Amino acid sequence: MTGTGGTATTNGPAGAASPGTPGRAPASSSASSASADTPGAAPGRGHARPGQGSAPAPRRFPGHPAQVEHGPRDRPRVALTFHGQGDPAIARAVLAEAERAGARITVLAVGSWLDEHPDMARRILDGGHDLGNHTQRHLTVSEMPEWEAYREITDCAQRLRRLTGSIGTWFRPSRTQYATPLVQRLARRAGYPHVLSYDVDSLDFTSPGATAVTRKVAGEIRNGSVVSLHFGYADTVAALPALLDDLHRRKLRAVTTTELLTT
Repeated sequence: MTGTGGTATTNGPAGAASPGTPGRAPASSSASSASADTPGAAPGRGHARPGQGSAPAPRRFPGHPAQVEHGPRDRPRVALTFHGQGDPAIARAVLAEAERAGARITVLAVGSWLDEHPDMARRILDGGHDLGNHTQRHLTVSEMPEWEAYREITDCAQRLRRLTGSIGTWFRPSRTQYATPLVQRLARRAGYPHVLSYDVDSLDFTSPGATAVTRKVAGEIRNGSVVSLHFGYADTVAALPALLDDLHRRKLRAVTTTELLTT
């Protein structure tokens, strides 16, 4: 359910870890995370495009829990959230389709994916979307010792900060729907007041076909829903036009998660 983006990634049942193929940590990991304990600090020599200001930073939303599953149920808004990994061509197709329909999405990017495709960070932000942290290597963060879990969060935060001037607006744990109390605490320590979960799982990572993805989301989405989707799967791109058309018919507006929670 929370396998991230790449075509080789798969997921287990609800709330379970996804098997995936995370690979090894980069050899340069220790050097690149030398200041990982202060991911929210002002960036040094970054890779943000000249003329671009810093991206939005995490916000605290009073009245919402530390672990956000959905937004207010009394407004016709929903958040489509995408786990950011996989073929960048598919990612760009998802972004283009969302923008064609006037939708804004939330992307939780894997740090190793940003290492390989650093231009995707600004592409996401330039489209008016939210960009957040989905750990550095997409391993089972809830099963790691404290030091390693914290490093997974802060290493990705550092990538985001170097590329955009911010650690990203959201953190979502890898390979689990819900963050453990320890992971929630580590995320707060890293600068994220909230952990982003979801209440609708598209199951697109199982490659069930575009119709099945659309049917699953359309059958469960309602005011305030946060939907889990993925880059890296052709079914997701194929499902988007019908899904966005369905939201339009139902007068449900697809917004960023930040906008979903903003009064």
